Amino acid sequence: MNEIRAIVSDIKKGNIKPIYFLMGEEPYYIDKISDFIEQNILDETEKGFNQQIMYGRDSSIEDIVSSAKRYPMMADKQVIIVKEAQDLSRNIEKLVSYAENPQPTTVLVLNYKYKKLDKRKKLCKAIAKSGLLFESKKLYENQVSDWIRRVLSGKKYQIEPKAAQMLVEFLGADLSKISNELDKLLLILPKEQIITASHIEDNIGISKDFNNFELRKSLGEKNIVKANRIINYFSENPKNNPLVMTISLLNSFFTQLLMFHALQDKSKNAVAKAIGVSPYFVDEYFLAARNYPMRKVASIIALLREADVKSKGVGANQSQNDILKELLFTILH
Repeated sequence: MNEIRAIVSDIKKGNIKPIYFLMGEEPYYIDKISDFIEQNILDETEKGFNQQIMYGRDSSIEDIVSSAKRYPMMADKQVIIVKEAQDLSRNIEKLVSYAENPQPTTVLVLNYKYKKLDKRKKLCKAIAKSGLLFESKKLYENQVSDWIRRVLSGKKYQIEPKAAQMLVEFLGADLSKISNELDKLLLILPKEQIITASHIEDNIGISKDFNNFELRKSLGEKNIVKANRIINYFSENPKNNPLVMTISLLNSFFTQLLMFHALQDKSKNAVAKAIGVSPYFVDEYFLAARNYPMRKVASIIALLREADVKSKGVGANQSQNDILKELLFTILH
């Protein structure tokens, strides 16, 4: 986040690089930087002649270099944005000669998503010297809740931990999807509003009572009645609650619980840091640890692996609902 702020701040100050090579596994930040450049370097009267969008699948390195070497018309600079530049990965090193001597009146932006340059090769070194090389790293799911809180704080909103966790469990670590859902939500909520689980349920369509977060919590508490209500809801709404996601999230929970059992320092902050959760949720792990000794947790992880195999149709002819019910019964008894 600080690196992105610095890039934006430099552009606003007029410190503009001739090449921006935006690469990495997380497309959200690549799009944000590219969109900012597209919207802010040229004014509207200059864009018609001096701003060009190209696509990697439809262009060659020679096409891009040829366009980049042109001079702007009635403007100080021209902007060329190459979207889906990863489609040029086989020939991307051909850009070396241009990167070593870029046209100073051109701003060339390459959106190289889901991949990154080999830092040992010439192109990476040339871009780092003449332009800006940015790597957008994928966040782990246990980092996304904090990201949501930071983004909302910057927009003068707050969010309850449960509401943030619901978004993560429903949308995963896809920052673009989460950002889109938050943008829609903020259109109807006043600033400085605390976003609750009810807001998420009412406006995004994620049930605050029947979701994987609540299933995990009910299992940790050994609340058999609540757990069965949730899985019955899942069976009635299979598209919104795929078994593979439920198994994955339960596996993460019990793996974290196994790590909890092995910790020597069980202070709340130490636990939160070691297992990668918000301190807000740590008490749930203390309760779950009392209900599930280490040996039982290890056997549950083995059961989850078996259920994962069954859910993919290997070695069993069971419905998704039957697999889940059998799994839950074995965990709880």
